[in-house]
Amino acid sequence: MTMPVLAALRGRLFWKILFGFGLTFFLMVQTLWVAIQLFDDPPRPIVHLFEDRLAPVELASAAAVLESGGLPALRRLIAAWPESERAGLVVRPADHGAPAGPVFIRRDKVLIRYVTAPDGSVWQLSRDLSDLRMPPRPGGPFRLPPEIIMLGVGGGLVFSTALARYLIRPILRLRRGFDDLAGGDLAVRLGPAMGRRRDELADLARDFDVMAARLEQTVAARDRLLHDVSHELRSPLARLHMAVGLVRQSPDRVAVTLDRLELETARLDTLVGELLTLSRVENDAPRREDYFDLHGLVASVVADARFEAGPAGVTVESHVTPAASLTGGAMLIKGSAELMRRAVENIIRNALKFSPEGGAVTVSVDIDERGRRHVLKVRDRGPGVPPEMLASIFEPFVRGPDGSRNQGYGLGLAIARRTVEAHGGRIIAANRSTGGLEMTVTLPWTMTA
Repeated sequence: MTMPVLAALRGRLFWKILFGFGLTFFLMVQTLWVAIQLFDDPPRPIVHLFEDRLAPVELASAAAVLESGGLPALRRLIAAWPESERAGLVVRPADHGAPAGPVFIRRDKVLIRYVTAPDGSVWQLSRDLSDLRMPPRPGGPFRLPPEIIMLGVGGGLVFSTALARYLIRPILRLRRGFDDLAGGDLAVRLGPAMGRRRDELADLARDFDVMAARLEQTVAARDRLLHDVSHELRSPLARLHMAVGLVRQSPDRVAVTLDRLELETARLDTLVGELLTLSRVENDAPRREDYFDLHGLVASVVADARFEAGPAGVTVESHVTPAASLTGGAMLIKGSAELMRRAVENIIRNALKFSPEGGAVTVSVDIDERGRRHVLKVRDRGPGVPPEMLASIFEPFVRGPDGSRNQGYGLGLAIARRTVEAHGGRIIAANRSTGGLEMTVTLPWTMTA
């Protein structure tokens, strides 16, 4: 026997299923038999068929031969019968005064008929019925035949064993999968091991695969994030170390070195702040119970963006419908207004960062009443993003092709995406046919004010 089968035989659930279903099957068979015996019409035994029909027919045929052909003809007829039937028929002269005729007389276990031969003699034909009776068959409790008892026991064991193995095997595979996952093997998958099963256990195995895949992605993302954070921290820390060394070597350059120390400290503070915001989005945003108006929030962010874009010569165009003019009132969103404002700021600032001097950034918010959602679009006229990078620009520490000339750590869009997803929405990026990049954010509204 294979190891999974041996493990199944040792499992408590296997024995519960085996004995439970086996006993159920046995009781069903026996109960069905008892019900048939109690409530069904009893079958007419075959011995009555012989006594009431076949034996009279046999005597009638012998009497007819004797009446027409006499005793020699009857003897020839009897000689042609089988030995068992021949022994049961007795022919002898009738007693004086016996009534001849087609009347059968039954005495105990003998059937008698008197016949007059052609020569006028009267004969007695008697058929012994005792050889037609069979001894009663032994029965068990409630007159159960042994065959029925064996059928219940054997069928119950076979049925319950097959069912128990069918149910226990996938459970054992799930247990081994959880053990492997707990041991650190995040690549374990159970779907292929389930074969063609299409039941709840197969669904549980597929859910396990989804869980394992997400866990593997989460761990991989954590490791990648730790690697990227350590890489981003290494440069400013190295410059801080160099600045301290310069102060010790050249005390007369303290002022310049302090400016450098202040700049690098500010960069570290910005990086740590963005990392904390990213962590907060993943942990706190879904639990917030605030309700806010996206249209007013975007209008406020656009006003701030116009002030920042002025020195760079970039125009910010707004197509945001005021919440008060909407037909259904303000379609409010449940979540964190502070984090959503930060996400919208990051999207618009990203568009401003890559817009050329004299360019324009267009911000619009529309309503999809059928889908009960807001649609926010931010368009710029910058260089766009290579198609192979469109899916990765929302990952932490991923910068655009011109990111080296711009300050930032590549966390803005990552924060924006995770904020939007935490609020039940979606964000996608696409290159425009006329040049530039278009960010589309869809957010479902929760209630109407």
